Amino acid sequence: MEKLLLIDDEVDVQYSFRRIFDGSDIELHTASSGEEGLRLIPTVKPDLVLSDIRMAGLNGLETLRRIRQLDPQLPVILMTAYGTTQTAIEAMKLGAYDYLLKPFDVPRLKQLVANALKAARDTKQTVAIRPQMEQQDYELGVIGRSAPMQEVFKLIGQLAASDATALITGESGTGKELVARSIFQNSRRAKEAFMAINCAAIPENLLESELFGHEKGAFTGATAQRPGRFEQCHRGTLFLDEIGDMPPATQTKILRVLQNGTFERVGSNTTLVVDVRIIAATNKPLEESVARKEFREDLFYRLNVVRVHMAPLRERQGDIRLLVDFFLRKIGGTGTHSKSIGEKTLSVLEAYHWPGNIRELENVLRRAVVVSKGAAILENDLPPEILQSVRSVPSTQASRPLSTPTSANSAAHLAQGLSTPAHPSLSASSLSALSVEAALAPTVDPAITGDIRPLVLQLFRWARLQGGIKVLPAVERELVIEALKETQGNQVQAAKLLGITRATLRKRVDKFGIRRELSVS
Repeated sequence: MEKLLLIDDEVDVQYSFRRIFDGSDIELHTASSGEEGLRLIPTVKPDLVLSDIRMAGLNGLETLRRIRQLDPQLPVILMTAYGTTQTAIEAMKLGAYDYLLKPFDVPRLKQLVANALKAARDTKQTVAIRPQMEQQDYELGVIGRSAPMQEVFKLIGQLAASDATALITGESGTGKELVARSIFQNSRRAKEAFMAINCAAIPENLLESELFGHEKGAFTGATAQRPGRFEQCHRGTLFLDEIGDMPPATQTKILRVLQNGTFERVGSNTTLVVDVRIIAATNKPLEESVARKEFREDLFYRLNVVRVHMAPLRERQGDIRLLVDFFLRKIGGTGTHSKSIGEKTLSVLEAYHWPGNIRELENVLRRAVVVSKGAAILENDLPPEILQSVRSVPSTQASRPLSTPTSANSAAHLAQGLSTPAHPSLSASSLSALSVEAALAPTVDPAITGDIRPLVLQLFRWARLQGGIKVLPAVERELVIEALKETQGNQVQAAKLLGITRATLRKRVDKFGIRRELSVS
């Protein structure tokens, strides 16, 4: 039975609460002052506190401050008959779950109490993500353990050991500038200057001056000589972001710098020589721009010496928990305002398609930290459009068996094999009671992307979103059988297909007695 503590010095209010919650599943405790309420909290251990604001002795706001010191996660609803804008603002700043005006509507009160108790239950099930990562990983901000990010890390190391020009590609918000800075910070030029310039953000008539500088009187408004970014970055690194938007005339001068390190300021005939490493980035397919004659082909090949591709966040969902941890540390630090996050909330974040990539994830978490009413970020703290997008996915698939197109037959076989004699109608609509993740997730290496993996991940996501807590061994067994059939019983290949180790596969074979049904080598 959940416990509710009412702190109010009015006898009539206490009597009303006893009548309202009499016969319910809520155990009501009362206190007539803030001091008495604070003494009761350690012994009663309430799940929710409702406190009046205007009381003799400690008022409600001061009582809330003291409760936050005792238990940061305990939800508190403040009540008053003298509602003011400033009081409401102050209550929410102190971390109140909600603010209720007297006289209150009974159905509204019951619903608010029910919501607060549910939030308290969810908060107790939250997790504070603390993956084991090196501090320098957090400092650089390039986070990830997925297969695409491992390739990025390898290329960063190789590029850091040379002065080769690099081209970083990927959608907006994937972290291209962070990768450029990481290359710089690990290179021999790390003690020199690093400058970033967004080629799409500067007007065409000013970009050339920004890059190469100008002489006094070179154009209207040029009242003094000004060195450009190339001069300022001598012996350092210049990051040219959104280079696909660079005008043709400027492309020609950039090509010359890349070829022989020379250029002239705008309005000058004096040739200057610089030693600058260039790292460029774009969210456009430059090959298509070259084909349309919008981007110089020779410049493209000069830039594309080593290409680093940043995969969109939807293709590296295994990194979302690491990124959430990183951003919660960044946003809240390690002080009293740092937030934990609910497991269901994480499942929603992992299931969302993130069109804005990592930048969108950071903004969503910043919003959630602001609007969350307790020490934990819950599902309802996320933007409604994300919840609607994620929750609408199952309804579009509930009428047909779950399947994911792949290049191999194994996923198709598995989709058909899910309708077994024991479970003849195992479709997407009936997967709500399953949690395949509990059986397989601990053993599936996110760095491996076997042909069968898309379906496995789809099952994982579905099970998490539906809140299933029971493991269906038949699903796990079917995965192993289909993988062995697909590889003609070759355990090495079957393990690779499933994304697990051979030792793990052997344990599954023994656990499910698969040797009795298949001849495996």
